[in-house]
Amino acid sequence: MLTRIKHLATKLAPRLIEIRRHIHAHPELSGQEYQTSAYVAGVLSSYGLQVREQVGKTGVIAHLNGAGSDDRLLAIRTDMDALPIIERTNLEYASRESGVMHACGHDVHTTVGLGTAMVLAELGEQLPGSVRFIFQPAEEIAQGASWMVADGAMENVTGILSLHVFPSIPGGSVGIRYGALTAAADELEIIIIGESGHGARPHEAIDAIWIAAQVITALQQAISRTQNPLRPVVLTIGTIAGGRAPNVIADQVKLLGTVRSLHPETRAALPQWIEQIVANICKTYGARYEFNYKRGVPSVQNNPALTQLLEEAAREAWGSDRVQIITEPSLGAEDFSCYLDYAPGSMFRLGVGRAEQPNYPLHHPQFEVDESAIVTGVVTLAYAAYKYWQETYGHR
Repeated sequence: MLTRIKHLATKLAPRLIEIRRHIHAHPELSGQEYQTSAYVAGVLSSYGLQVREQVGKTGVIAHLNGAGSDDRLLAIRTDMDALPIIERTNLEYASRESGVMHACGHDVHTTVGLGTAMVLAELGEQLPGSVRFIFQPAEEIAQGASWMVADGAMENVTGILSLHVFPSIPGGSVGIRYGALTAAADELEIIIIGESGHGARPHEAIDAIWIAAQVITALQQAISRTQNPLRPVVLTIGTIAGGRAPNVIADQVKLLGTVRSLHPETRAALPQWIEQIVANICKTYGARYEFNYKRGVPSVQNNPALTQLLEEAAREAWGSDRVQIITEPSLGAEDFSCYLDYAPGSMFRLGVGRAEQPNYPLHHPQFEVDESAIVTGVVTLAYAAYKYWQETYGHR
């Protein structure tokens, strides 16, 4: 079966590159993937899949019936949205949408999802079970997965697989991570409320800017002294706004930030820990505060059995020299984690690094990929899907 899958994927390679370049040239922002979803639905329909559009606002779901008696339903999820970045690659198929770019590789993800659907559709009655393909919008704003779930994307699903490109892994290689793959990402808002006064007489006022500086410094120092270094926490204040004039003591400062963590127990304690530090500093200097902590997406925790499935499929398809075991998680976030509340799943890293060329990081205006990785991703996912119904993969 592996030989058949590789043959089909290789035969489709020129078409898949054409698809990827079309999607790359026509990127759409989160929640605005109208043309992309219509294009995806058209490709899927042409291969005979049952297609449902406008799922999760601008998402697409496609169902492929298998011929076997196993009633487990495997989902394969890929995302479709682009970023508000001006592309600077000078490619012939560079973005035609001003200020919008596929700088995170979602054009590759969508193409791999389509290619996997094409290959599995060609297998026909040789497919042991049914597959649901989830083409998700709005991953970059961490909302698309919850939209898709609310519209029934995970109904009856018993396992789910996904991928994300990685420029630091050579093109054609696969990265496998057991356990935590990405971090939980929460949002933080702190408003420091002081009292205005003349800039020449700060002792007569309560300086919100100075107190905000104490808060920022204390939070960063406290992480290293009070948090378990084996359970990392990253707290970044990304914006500061406050003050009205150079010679007026600011009476209010707003801090906005992101909080990343890997362990659920640590994450649960962070809001109270952060607020206590803010409260103590404000009390010391006579200020008041407002504190808002918004939980975002949880950490992606790869299921051991499905991660093993991906590893075995990749090793059998490409050999052990093209499979890397990733030893450290990323503190980036991925809303694939939202699906894992409903079924076990696993996400792998697809290497897209180009040999002897600059490999810019994700979200860079010059980000580009080794397109040969598309076939690598298709074969890995398609073969893993075929193997899914063997033994006990997908059972909790």
